[in-house]
Order: sequence, then structure tokens, then C-alpha cells
Amino acid sequence: MRRVVRFGIDVGKARIGVARSDPDGLLATPLETVTRDTEGTGHVDRIAQLVAEYSAGELYVGYPLNLRGESTPSTEDAVRVAREIATGTGLPVRLIDERLTTVSAARQFQAAGRSASRSRSVIDQAAAVILLQQALDQERASGKPAGREIEVDDEDKLD
Repeated sequence: MRRVVRFGIDVGKARIGVARSDPDGLLATPLETVTRDTEGTGHVDRIAQLVAEYSAGELYVGYPLNLRGESTPSTEDAVRVAREIATGTGLPVRLIDERLTTVSAARQFQAAGRSASRSRSVIDQAAAVILLQQALDQERASGKPAGREIEVDDEDKLD
């Protein structure tokens, strides 16, 4: 397993959940929920600040396909944000299948007796933890980084 801090990023329409790993890639933990800046790059700027603060070396962005594995408008939005983050941080960004991570996170909160509607920002972080932990576990099992690295100037559909 490569020794590097990794971030997991769950892109939503209003918020972006961010999680980080330890340098050994053993455990993903929640970090922050960043408000999505639909008019500018405030969310990218904040993620770049977090990357610098925690010396992250690789980023995983959730790739939200539908249950049939097809692209949706959310998929295209996540890819667009992933490209912005790659450009803004200068780091490798890998897309990782994140079907049902937010649903899983919300269910965990409901099972713990917490209101999902009042815990949205924490759920976004929990979804980022789930997708990052999935990436860490895949890399540990295969010996190779999980997902697909996004090319900043790659305009093809990544389905």
C-alpha cells in the first residue's frame, strides 16, 4: 500500500462531503462538509486549502452512476467538479463508483436514531468516508489504486 494521505469527495448539488485517510491508507475519517459554490470556485478553493493543510497526495471523487451503471446528470456534474478539483489542486483525481453511498450513510444515521434531514451535512461526510474506505480496501486487496484517474483535459464521457 502506498504511503499517502488520500481524500474522498462526495459531490452533491448543495454540499460536498470530504473525508481523509491516514498516510498508511488504513482508515477513512470524516473531515468537513464544504458548501457548493454554484457561481464560482469557492468549493474548489476550500478543498485545495484542506489538501494543503493535510498534505493529501491523491483524491477520490464519487462517480454516481445509476443502478444500471449508466451516466446521469449527477454523473456529469461529478466529473465536471472532479476536473475542477484536479486543476485547482494539481493532484491526481480518481473517480470511484459510489452508488448508494449517500443512501448507506443516511441509513446508518437512521439506525442510530438520528434524523437524516437534520444531519445532512454530516451524512455528506459519512458518504465521503464510505467511498474513500471502499477505495482504500480495493487498493489493499489489488495492490493498485482504485477507480479511474481523470484526465483534466479529457472531454470524453467516462462511462
